[in-house]
Amino acid sequence: MSTRTSDAVTVRAPAKINLHLGVGAPRGDGFHPLATVYQAVGLYDDVTVSTAEQWSVEIVADPHVDLAQVPATEDNIAVQAGRALADHHGVALAARIEIHKGIPVAGGMAGGSADAAATLVALDRLWDLQTSDDDLLAIAARLGSDVPFALLGGTAVGLGRGEQVEPLTDNGHYWWVAVFNDTGLSTPEVYRHYDVVCPEPPAPCVPDRLREALVSGEVSLLATALHNDLAQAALDLRPDLRGTVADGEASGARAVLLSGSGPTLLLLAADAEDARTVAGEMRARGHERLAAVPAPVHGAHVVTLA
Repeated sequence: MSTRTSDAVTVRAPAKINLHLGVGAPRGDGFHPLATVYQAVGLYDDVTVSTAEQWSVEIVADPHVDLAQVPATEDNIAVQAGRALADHHGVALAARIEIHKGIPVAGGMAGGSADAAATLVALDRLWDLQTSDDDLLAIAARLGSDVPFALLGGTAVGLGRGEQVEPLTDNGHYWWVAVFNDTGLSTPEVYRHYDVVCPEPPAPCVPDRLREALVSGEVSLLATALHNDLAQAALDLRPDLRGTVADGEASGARAVLLSGSGPTLLLLAADAEDARTVAGEMRARGHERLAAVPAPVHGAHVVTLA
């Protein structure tokens, strides 16, 4: 097996949103069973890897991304991903990992998971490890619930903790306006509050009407099928977000959806032109940190090979 095919590899991985997020009661291991529908959107982190004597990570970010909560140490999930891949193959290799973040931190869009997925793909290509898809997904699942989906992209059902992913038929092409927030929201804190406000939730499932909306590809049907069980808990913890929701509804968006555990909010638009109009309306209401993004998009993929 060759251990070096290039000097550096850059892989791009997308942010995720949850078109549906059904959350059950905590399991014995403390995790909540989920039934979710992921969709990958056109907001990305780029990860560049190169072989080095020891593991290191360097992070830069777009202006709308706050790096205060991102560790530039071996605690970073990208380094954990690299170590896990090397251990899987029994190779004593290390890498320098450069992350360019375009996905908000602690924004409910799985930026850390995107970094882990991108690192797995980049190092697999850099070192010519030829890891099977099944093995990559298994390694990804051990790293975090959203990492396997970041590998796949598109639109998919997530079960278990969200790590059991299966692609869904989706015939639509959608545009979302992602409205970011200056202050992140802790996912564990949202789940803890969810347990308070919904102490006996039903077993989660993916509704048929959402599956049917995706097969149709109709924005109007999708708008009526969106749901997030964590929305009430997140809005309780961050009541300021209710004003953003109201602004989104007044902007002409087809629907307003909390992204994962928040605080990012997603406004569904009819098409690209409508997304620009909705974004303009939100800016007029004082929301400057936003982006119009297409969906669904591909999962982690190589963009440069040097």
